[in-house]
Amino acid sequence: MLRSFTSIFNPERFQGHGKSKSYFEGWYFKLVSKENRSLAVIPGLAYDQEGKGHAFIQVLDGNKKTSTYHKFDTSLFRAAHDRFLVTIGGNVFSDQQITLNLDGLHGSVTFKNTVGWPKPWYSPGIMGPFSFVPFMECYHGIVSMDHQLQGILDLGGEKIDLWDGRGYLEKDWGRSFPSAYTWMQSNHFSERGISLKCSVARIPWLGSSFTGFIAGLWMKDHLIRFTTYNSSDLLKCQIDSHQVRVSLQNPDFLLDITALRSEATQLASPIHGAMEGRIQETMNAKLEVNLRLRRSGKSVLQDTAINAGLEVAGEIEKILK
Repeated sequence: MLRSFTSIFNPERFQGHGKSKSYFEGWYFKLVSKENRSLAVIPGLAYDQEGKGHAFIQVLDGNKKTSTYHKFDTSLFRAAHDRFLVTIGGNVFSDQQITLNLDGLHGSVTFKNTVGWPKPWYSPGIMGPFSFVPFMECYHGIVSMDHQLQGILDLGGEKIDLWDGRGYLEKDWGRSFPSAYTWMQSNHFSERGISLKCSVARIPWLGSSFTGFIAGLWMKDHLIRFTTYNSSDLLKCQIDSHQVRVSLQNPDFLLDITALRSEATQLASPIHGAMEGRIQETMNAKLEVNLRLRRSGKSVLQDTAINAGLEVAGEIEKILK
């Protein structure tokens, strides 16, 4: 019980101790150099409904629009109980650095000045009070909205210099990804210190379902939140082959996002724990963002972010508004 309670308030840590069926857990490390060379590294663990499992490290090359899937025996997966520290074979992952020793990809990158999502007692992370619900299909956590990178990776002989690049780190765990969702993220605005993450998804709930949303805009050392549980509203969710448009409001702000879609790359995703699903992700989308004061309509931030991650998956008609 103590471990479970501690895990709730530390979503960045491995949550799957004791899980062996219909379960997945994975972390998403986004790495972008000063020259806009982008990679996503996704380590994790997955068990299907029969208990057959494996560890994995999935790598997305945002510029070349390719992906690789490295599979490992579960015996090579190790996770600390008291902090976020995961090893898969000779690869190490934490909230402070990654070390990679994969076929065709190796090197180390450290993270400086990480920006976590607040975790007050009543709302332990981005899931808020839903963190306490034991039967959610998928849980989500933000480890760092924005941080500085230091290090070099060797990708098939290409030296990727990540010194003074920008990083982002989040995670998911549970049984399956939502049946319909869109997700977007960028911390490459016209000035540093700004990061946006937004997702809209269809959430199963007590035999029915609802459309949930979570957005956070980190700006000037302050996090502005738009979530299902904090008196915010989803005003618009429109998706077509060219763009995704989302509008949200909380008691103080209006947020309009237009994500301009680009060519995507296929990644594996979980279905009842098994990594048998397929989703499409790009790391080269653009986000047109307008944040306004709700009372006066005055624009607080009007900018276009580049190097944006963008996914649109499932039966999207379920989340359109």
